[in-house]
Amino acid sequence: MIVGGWRPAKVAEVRDATPTARVLEIDVPDWPGNDAGQHVDIRLTAEDGYQAVRSYSLGSYGSSTRVELAVDEVPDGEVSPYLVRDVQPGDELEVKGPLGGYFVWRPGGEGPVQLIAGGSGIVPLMAIARSAKNAGAAASVRLLYSVRRAQDAIYREELVADAADGGVALTWAYTRAAPEGWDGDVGRLDDDAIRAAAWPPGDEPIVYVCGPTGFVEHVADALVRLGHPAARIKTERFGGA
Repeated sequence: MIVGGWRPAKVAEVRDATPTARVLEIDVPDWPGNDAGQHVDIRLTAEDGYQAVRSYSLGSYGSSTRVELAVDEVPDGEVSPYLVRDVQPGDELEVKGPLGGYFVWRPGGEGPVQLIAGGSGIVPLMAIARSAKNAGAAASVRLLYSVRRAQDAIYREELVADAADGGVALTWAYTRAAPEGWDGDVGRLDDDAIRAAAWPPGDEPIVYVCGPTGFVEHVADALVRLGHPAARIKTERFGGA
């Protein structure tokens, strides 16, 4: 029963994604479906009645009643440590959504698409990449994924396999340490790195940028400097300013 927009849900599967992140598959029996890029609110209720609500992007899209989240732990958080370390299949929670109509992608002649993710900002962009691949539009989509180290990349194995199998073109950026054999620079994304990986402004791509607030602002400013119109840049951020 939906009460106040909240839908009862049950955790179906959990799997480790990185040392600090986990992918959760959640069954929502009356889920209406969602577009790639949307998010949900998750509500947890303690035995004493205390409730905590947090928003999480969806790594899944479409009409399935099983939705996917990938949650990175915030060490002093109320909700993410439980979802990453404690929740188990069969546990119950509540979901509100799908939410958001701006940071979404739908198949249908939109032209080049550039995805730029920082850390767990990959989650909604993963939904877009999956949707594009399944729609036969992967050739029009490029992904630039910035992480501290290779082991911090959520969905790393799937992204690498898909890129090798005709999926979305993938470029990595490492800000702290690179894997063995890496011959690129290590450090914060700069204009040159973005220019080299992204569709050029002349191709008029729609650009989706998701990650921590500082990352998103830095990348959006760089894109404008490189000639991308601000109106073609969609951003979604998390964390404090």
